[in-house]
Order: sequence, then C-alpha cells, then structure tokens
Amino acid sequence: MEGDKKMKKKVMVAIDVSESSHYALEWALQNLIDSNTQLIILTIQPLNEYSYLHASSFGSTPVELIQTFQENQRKVAMSLLEKAKEICIKHGLVEDVETITEVGDPKEVICEAVEKHNIQMLIVGSHGRGPLKRVILGSVSNYCMHNANCSVLVVKKPL
Repeated sequence: MEGDKKMKKKVMVAIDVSESSHYALEWALQNLIDSNTQLIILTIQPLNEYSYLHASSFGSTPVELIQTFQENQRKVAMSLLEKAKEICIKHGLVEDVETITEVGDPKEVICEAVEKHNIQMLIVGSHGRGPLKRVILGSVSNYCMHNANCSVLVVKKPL
C-alpha cells in the first residue's frame, strides 16, 4: 500500500563555527532524529564587508584578493559540513543527511532555505548572548523564530 507510506519529516540544523551550533546538532541527533527523518545541515558563508581591503590597497582592491577571501570562506564552510557529517556518522546516521552551504546574511538565508526545502522543523543553537549584545548584534535564532515558516527549536548548551 503505497499511499500508507509515511513521508519523512524534514529537519534542518543550521550550523556555524560556534560550539553552540555543534551542540545543537548533537542534541538533535540524540533526541529528535530517527529513521523517519531527512536531516539537512546548512551553513552560511556571510557576506563580508571588503571596504577595509579597499582602504588597505589605496583605493583599488585587486579582484584576486577578494576571490581569495571568498574561496577561504567556502573552504571553512565545507570543513564545517564535513565535521557535521562526522558527528552524524558517530551517531549512526549515514543516510538521509544532506549538507548545504549558501552565501548571504545568515538569518535571511536560513529562513529562505526553510521555504526552499519545505522544512518542517529548524534547529539552531543559542550563542547565549546577553540582552544588550542581542540588541546590538542581533540574534539569528530570534529572527528565525519570528520569520521562519516552520517550527523553530533553539538549543541552549548548558553552562
């Protein structure tokens, strides 16, 4: 009976270089992810402000320099995704894991990816910033809670 087959739930974990995002992935693997889950791991390559390069090169930033910076960002992103795959394998999850990297403002790109991939649950880590830092720096998790078109779980690493 093909109609009775359950569709796999789609869960996305957004990771960055922080310990809190890797803790969120570990937590999800231990507590939520099962054989009925398709896991998507997303990392964002932030858009960098290159004006300091422009200033340091006396008005004309070589294209090669910008390309080198972008290539290094891509390498960091791919390294993060490889580490995430290793964490998944350590938890026995080899199949049903997709990794994605995108470029842009993390909070906006995460919400766009949720829409694009029809995600049912988004999991993000909490950096544990205080209220003042959240106001000044903003909070990706807070933005996602209010703007993602799915349930959002914010995982906070215990102290």
